[in-house]
Amino acid sequence: MNLLEKTKEICHLHGIYPSRSKGQNFLIAENVYDEIILAADLAKDDTVLEVGPGLGFLTAKLAKVAGKVLAVELDDKLAAYLRDAIIANEADNVKIFNENILDIDLKNTKYEIRNTKYEIVANLPYNITSVFLRKFLTSENKPELLVLMLQKEVAERICAKPGDMSLLALSVQFFAEPEIVAYVPKEDFWPMPAVDSAIIKIRTRNKEQRTSDDEKAFFRLAKFGFSAKRKMLKNNLGGGLHIAPAEAEKMLVAAGLNPKARAEDLSVEDWGKIIEQRT
Repeated sequence: MNLLEKTKEICHLHGIYPSRSKGQNFLIAENVYDEIILAADLAKDDTVLEVGPGLGFLTAKLAKVAGKVLAVELDDKLAAYLRDAIIANEADNVKIFNENILDIDLKNTKYEIRNTKYEIVANLPYNITSVFLRKFLTSENKPELLVLMLQKEVAERICAKPGDMSLLALSVQFFAEPEIVAYVPKEDFWPMPAVDSAIIKIRTRNKEQRTSDDEKAFFRLAKFGFSAKRKMLKNNLGGGLHIAPAEAEKMLVAAGLNPKARAEDLSVEDWGKIIEQRT
């Protein structure tokens, strides 16, 4: 029985009806599961926080290579099925949490990641991607690595280079180094979604000497810069900082940047150079 047949059979037997609003498109390609496992590069003493485990096909593979798997599933029926499947497979290193990942308190000891190095593996619906990334990349105990299945367009936006940067790309790249591992066609899911997906690996940077004030200053300036995409950066910064565009232009030149640059042209390091001119 292939994965598509197995998926349909499990859904039929347990009254599970994939919900488009929850982004429930089940992955039915064995090779893609293997790509995710390879990207995560797990060891037997690693802790994995799995988000959106679905029918548990990836959960079972994670349990074989990791020390501990903490699977967070929002859907009640899927969580109930997962518990039965985990018991049946005797995977005693897996715990199922029937909760919303956006609501969990990372400091709560029941999740077992408060003072522990951990990785995240997740299949995220588009509508929570930005909030999810902000929650974990700004947390006190960041994951060392995130391996995510995202819509192709979103993955490419996150990994953008100067010239195509967005506030989303800048926000992720401030904290981490993202890369696309593989593309996954929509035909590898059931029900088939409207768009292709991609596996993205996000490796968080080593803790640097950044204070919360540093972060606030960085993102305050970046939001000013991206406030009007079609305008040159000097005009956006001038309006946000309440200075004349000519003053903003001098700031860009002093930072070694093109005075005609737009926000999408700048890297994380470039924004840092502008901040240095403000201090």
